Amino acid sequence: MAANILWADDEIELLKPHIMFLQQKGYDVDTINNGDEAIDMVKDNQYDLVFLDENMPGLTGLETLTEIKKIRPSLPIIMITKSEEETIMETAIGRNISDYLIKPVNPNQILLSIKKNVDKGRLVSEETTTSYQQEFRQISMRLMDRLDKDDWKDLYKDLVYWDLKMDESTDKSMGEIFSMQKKEANQQFCKYIEANYLDWLNDQSDDTPVLSHTLVSKKVAPHVGEGKTFFLVIDNLRFDQWKIMQPIFSQYFTVEEQDMYYSILPTATQYARNSLFAGLMPSEIKRRFPNKWVDEDEEGGKNNFEEDFIVDQMKRLGKSVKTSYNKITNLNKGKKLVENFSDLLQNDFNVIVYNFVDMLSHARTDMEVIRELADDEKAYRSLTMSWFENSALLDIVKKISESGAQLIVTTDHGMVKVNNPSKVVGDKNVNTNLRYKLGKNLSYDKKEVFAITNPDDAFLPKLNVTTKYIFAKEEDFFAYPNNYNYYVNYYKDTFQHGGISLEEVLIPIVRLKAK
Repeated sequence: MAANILWADDEIELLKPHIMFLQQKGYDVDTINNGDEAIDMVKDNQYDLVFLDENMPGLTGLETLTEIKKIRPSLPIIMITKSEEETIMETAIGRNISDYLIKPVNPNQILLSIKKNVDKGRLVSEETTTSYQQEFRQISMRLMDRLDKDDWKDLYKDLVYWDLKMDESTDKSMGEIFSMQKKEANQQFCKYIEANYLDWLNDQSDDTPVLSHTLVSKKVAPHVGEGKTFFLVIDNLRFDQWKIMQPIFSQYFTVEEQDMYYSILPTATQYARNSLFAGLMPSEIKRRFPNKWVDEDEEGGKNNFEEDFIVDQMKRLGKSVKTSYNKITNLNKGKKLVENFSDLLQNDFNVIVYNFVDMLSHARTDMEVIRELADDEKAYRSLTMSWFENSALLDIVKKISESGAQLIVTTDHGMVKVNNPSKVVGDKNVNTNLRYKLGKNLSYDKKEVFAITNPDDAFLPKLNVTTKYIFAKEEDFFAYPNNYNYYVNYYKDTFQHGGISLEEVLIPIVRLKAK
């Protein structure tokens, strides 16, 4: 459909060649020679874009701009002027113009500006579709190779790139093809984890990736002592969520290193985050800190001793630094940390755990309004971004940048949107997580799970001599036969963690330098 354009210029008669050029390109163009009538035209008609001369008799272009924005705030307006004065440009930009052109303009400049502001969505969608069609075969070929730990990280980075590009596209059929390819990638990745995970834990070699319990020693501790260091752990943060937040971080920091590491199993806070802070696998934590590990069947918080764990690990690594630990679980605690930020600058190493993303994921499951706001991956990313832009966390990030300290950002595990129920039967003592189960009498479909029948092999605690762990794969979630349909309908299309998927296991670790 042709775009409707309004062009307001007191010398509009001299612009007839430009108007005819645009009409030949299929655009409908109305013309006017003063600001007052331009405002009336916008009130009475639906325009896709306005060209506005800055220097008109009566209302100036800037004054007209202000009045039009009051009527239609989102209407793209392109300012055209003879003046190159910086103050006029800054004022126009401050009043939210979409583009700024200096006379004399040529038809191609005008056309390019229209395409940027009116046709951008269609052009981006078409280009995304064309580019992904070319990339589809290459990704499919890579999936047939024997990928190693680094190959999988590279592949997942590419998938996240295309996932975010698909957000900009209106081609639903191409989005469906991409979803199928991502599902295939997750199938292959789960097979890769099943084939290699236990070997990584028991036969440390060059083929073993950085895992939760080796993250601090390999990626964090080597940089502690290089000035003040902040270690920010945003609970439950996926790589795609990091990528949409990165442009905001980049306003205050330069990226020194951006990588991924592999979360241990279960990809759940009790296991992965305790392991991250302790530098030990869960059963090793239980042995070293028998009074600070809480088993699944025991009452009490499962992550109450992270500060003790990180202090102990830093000492073992030979890092005798003054350390603080701060856990943010609500907005008020975040604001209080901002208010007392100067106190943190007395320390060499500041750990900040921010739990909001995890709370958001659980709220999406339990609160209908959140489910409606984030009914798919794109909307969930958008909700995360909206939160971050208005959160105390962003204020903390700004403070860290102003202090000149380095910032290391990571998480403990990701999450995946689940769709497929997988039946499991267990006794009343089986844990409630939807992506992993542990117990002594578990009945399940062996094809649908990754089972660890001897927890010692995976350095996982035993509740009794016959304890086994099972992990859901890809988009599956565990459901009990009792009240099955209700259970499935309630949890389907929610974001969960604890199992095996690219989204849960491959997670960001980023080192940033203050600008």
